[in-house]
Amino acid sequence: MKENRTFLRYYAIGTLAMAGVSLGAGVVAWWRGKRQSRIVIATGASPTGGTPVPQEPAETDETRRVVRKVLQYFVIPLWLASGLTDWWCHRRTDIQHTTGLKETGLHLLMLGEAAVPVLAGLFLEIDVPVLSLMIATFFVHEATAMWDVSYAVTRRDVQPVEQHVHSFLEMIPLLAVSMISVLHWPQLEALMGRRVMSPAPLRLKRDPLGLPYAAGALTAMAVFEVLPYCEEALRDWKANPGRLTPPPERT
Repeated sequence: MKENRTFLRYYAIGTLAMAGVSLGAGVVAWWRGKRQSRIVIATGASPTGGTPVPQEPAETDETRRVVRKVLQYFVIPLWLASGLTDWWCHRRTDIQHTTGLKETGLHLLMLGEAAVPVLAGLFLEIDVPVLSLMIATFFVHEATAMWDVSYAVTRRDVQPVEQHVHSFLEMIPLLAVSMISVLHWPQLEALMGRRVMSPAPLRLKRDPLGLPYAAGALTAMAVFEVLPYCEEALRDWKANPGRLTPPPERT
């Protein structure tokens, strides 16, 4: 058990460190682009005699369009279905009398973490800072997921079905961020220090997904993710008012 706790501690530290590295890389890439733009404005040319790499063109390529559709109509629905299945698994294992409000709170925290890249992907133009934030959020979500599971297994029976669902809930964000990185490859290269991108203010998508899709996606997330876990939190509170965890004698 001690070895497992040590591994979990180092795993969490590692993922949080990667989140910090991602954010730091985003800041450095933004600073390099800003400095390059100032040099061009002052001298009319970059130090290498070229010009700064412009912002990405609008997404007109057919392959890029298909990848966006896969994200919209396969990846996000699969994530919603996995989250709802996880809630059902918690209900079957009587979470309100085992791990209680503490575990549900961790689930709500992970939903909040996932909301950052989801909302960014729905509404914002993906530039270097936004992409670095999305990658960093994945690592923070991964650390929280490890915290959640390492607590849950000490107080309730985590069945194989639920473990399999957890694998989806961890890998779907990685899949989504990877696909977004491919869609915005120049931004990822800038994040890795391989090129310089001209910085731009935070802005809405030039090629928006459309109000019907955005409204439908947000409604589905509220119905299939937020509301079920709020209901779970209410059950936890009713079973053990004022307590994060049930009394030991009831576990």
